[in-house]
Amino acid sequence: MNEATITYVRQHANDNVRQLALCGSKNPEVDLPQALQQIAGRQTARQKLPTWAAHDGILYPPHLSMEQCSSEPTARYKQSVCRALFASMCCDSSGSVCHDSIATQQPLVDLTGGFGVDFSFLATLFKKAVYVERQEELCNLARHNLDVLGLEHAEVVCADSTDYLHHLDSASLIFVDPARRDAHGGRTYGIADCTPDVLTLRDELLQKAHFIMLKLSPMLDWHKTVEDLGTQWVREVHIVATGGECKELLIVLSAKESRPLRLICVNDDEQWEVPQASSTREQADNTPAQPTLQEATYLYEPNATIMKAGCFSELSTAFGVAPLAQNSHLFTADRLISDFPGRRFKVLNTSSMNKHELKEKVLPLRQANITTRNFPLSVAELRKRLKLSDGGRDYIFATTLADNSHVLIICQQVF
Repeated sequence: MNEATITYVRQHANDNVRQLALCGSKNPEVDLPQALQQIAGRQTARQKLPTWAAHDGILYPPHLSMEQCSSEPTARYKQSVCRALFASMCCDSSGSVCHDSIATQQPLVDLTGGFGVDFSFLATLFKKAVYVERQEELCNLARHNLDVLGLEHAEVVCADSTDYLHHLDSASLIFVDPARRDAHGGRTYGIADCTPDVLTLRDELLQKAHFIMLKLSPMLDWHKTVEDLGTQWVREVHIVATGGECKELLIVLSAKESRPLRLICVNDDEQWEVPQASSTREQADNTPAQPTLQEATYLYEPNATIMKAGCFSELSTAFGVAPLAQNSHLFTADRLISDFPGRRFKVLNTSSMNKHELKEKVLPLRQANITTRNFPLSVAELRKRLKLSDGGRDYIFATTLADNSHVLIICQQVF
């Protein structure tokens, strides 16, 4: 960017980008499209990438790349996973990967560099790191930004990822985040529909890297993904969420390390590793006997990663909670479990859908947060019938019990 454009970006850093586009710039030397791109990028980065946003010299890509790039929390989580992978081999006092280890003498290779967020956090753990990206514009941004971030040991290569892999000798870790859009810009979710096709490249990846880390769509079924990639090669499955929303499915493969499969569910600061995880879908629900709602003083709602994992029997056993019903995915206990991976509620009352019970127990609330689980009415339909506005301290969980009866559970969240 020229000096006039840089000055414009600094002057309007907090302004509305759409209004700036309408007003234009009185200075003909200002590259307005570039300036607006940088202002929008910086504003997004303040929330999504605070460490990057703290560096005034960082340059930002077009909106789509900013939308697709990892957030800082998910990038830092990948960094922690990578550190743990090599920790058992050798780790120095700073927490960085020990470069004298046989497994880490080779570089980190990111075959799908993109904006470089994941790469920038992973690269800090390695003595040598290679960023590979086929789009020249993104490569130019990466060269500039990695230098601003102080990652002088990082090498930027503008090349096709598959071609680069074919010529690669070996690597400690290969990171791949396959593009999830087709030639027309539409979203794709299947592994084979993404670019590069890691299923086709799997054997070569396993041959050339000690570990492979794949960032995949959270829409994928993790059981099917493990099966497709090969149960004998998948070492870890991480279901990663932020703010209660699943963001990515992180898969670690290795042909050089023989370890039992680990399944880890992560939602912000909540992290739970499923005991004795299996890639085989559970066939039966061997949970403790369910108490009646009158006996249960607390209601538990698993977070999004647990729902995605589907490991409800393991959850019941690990935390001593009982399911309300096979398909409710709501659990109860007569005590408060502070480390439960999800939301916790104190049960205040229950009501059937009987008109008189509703009038006595529900309608006096006036407002409530409503959730439906395995219930014949949608939230909107139920809210209309109950004539309750949204919000407030009270929560209503509408669900179906094991005897097929419908119930409304009135409760308040426990923090």
